[in-house]
Amino acid sequence: MLGATVGVGVAGVLAYLVMGLVPDRQADAVTAAATPVATPAVRSTTAAETGTPDASASTASPTGTPKPTASASTPAARKSAKVTPPAPRRTAATTSSAGRIQPGTSYKGVATAYEAKDGDGACLFGPSPDLMIAAMNTTDYETSRACGAYVLVRAANGRSITVRITNECPLPCAPGQLDLSQQAFAKLADLRVGRLAITWSLVSPSSIGTISIRYKTGSSAYWCGIQVIDHRNPVTGLEVRTGSGWRRLPRTSYNYFLSADGAGCGSSIRITDIYGQQLTISGLAVKPNVVQPTQVQFARH
Repeated sequence: MLGATVGVGVAGVLAYLVMGLVPDRQADAVTAAATPVATPAVRSTTAAETGTPDASASTASPTGTPKPTASASTPAARKSAKVTPPAPRRTAATTSSAGRIQPGTSYKGVATAYEAKDGDGACLFGPSPDLMIAAMNTTDYETSRACGAYVLVRAANGRSITVRITNECPLPCAPGQLDLSQQAFAKLADLRVGRLAITWSLVSPSSIGTISIRYKTGSSAYWCGIQVIDHRNPVTGLEVRTGSGWRRLPRTSYNYFLSADGAGCGSSIRITDIYGQQLTISGLAVKPNVVQPTQVQFARH
């Protein structure tokens, strides 16, 4: 009887040891399920981003605004384009498409002044018809998104002025800062003030003509850059018609939308403003460095 008792005890110990050696699959499964697998985001680079323009914004001195070393000329080509009526007004664009500067928002900063000469700048619009213009700080310029925007600038002394963004103000220009032409700054305060506290916001001016389109120097059926000129509201996107539908083109820091492989060059163009409005323009030939007028303009907001 003593032998039987000892045998049972030994068997129990062996069973306990065997169970201890078996892996706890259920526990392992729970642990694995609780640990997410992170997938790194990959940023692709388009061919247009690595292209080299034949004209670009130049580097400025630490206290001023860049003065481009080359600018696009504006020969007058006055053949009207065939225009498709604009689509119905849409709701406001999202932050991702509109960029940093949003409609209906007031921004604080300082105003400084620079010698604008003929008004040409990093946006490469060419000489300005007036010098009520400004350079946007690099942060809010946001790779040329601010080009052509109209901004209402208010000073603490109660004076205000509306300027068009035609240039970029590099560092040390801070976010919120506007580098006004001397002529524009003088409307707010004496130039000897140097720096002036301001607030500013986007506006949609009432007195403005129609939009024009310019193909960049060197454009052809195999490569083209397209620029929108004299738009009432900031442009957030440009598409060209291809055999497979509309194709959105990337925007460069020198304010052209590029088709690096030529797709859509010379075809219909569709542009979108910050409010989501879209205009379709057709009938424009690829004429490098020629300003081609249209008969359309974005609605006022």
